[in-house]
Amino acid sequence: MWIPIQIDDQSAEPLYYQIETQLKSLIVSGQIEEGTLLPSIRELAASLSCSVITIRRVYQDLENEGLLRTKQGTGTFVAKVGTGERDEYRRTVVQTAVETAVDTGISVQYGEEELKQLFLKILKQKYDKKSGRDRE
Repeated sequence: MWIPIQIDDQSAEPLYYQIETQLKSLIVSGQIEEGTLLPSIRELAASLSCSVITIRRVYQDLENEGLLRTKQGTGTFVAKVGTGERDEYRRTVVQTAVETAVDTGISVQYGEEELKQLFLKILKQKYDKKSGRDRE
């Protein structure tokens, strides 16, 4: 199974964190369904050109969070994710991103109204583009 994870070598975020957050998003959003057999640690490490230790840490962290389960001799599978967990994760991810954007705006002395207008403009552009109504 191919997992669509993008690694940014220029990012300040640690490699394991980039992989873990993307894999977690894929699981919680339902893009990788419950019961799906994930690649072995060695296979995923090879496909992402990273160490086996990095992937082992990602799998262990996600197993500790209840998102993965490992069956000895069989492999690592996606566990059941409840609707409440999924909704909470989605809200938390988006809230964190918005807070970071607001903090950045404040740090460059962007006014509240300017920030609000920019947010609404970007929101409209992204949703128009997603729905095929790109009107730029």
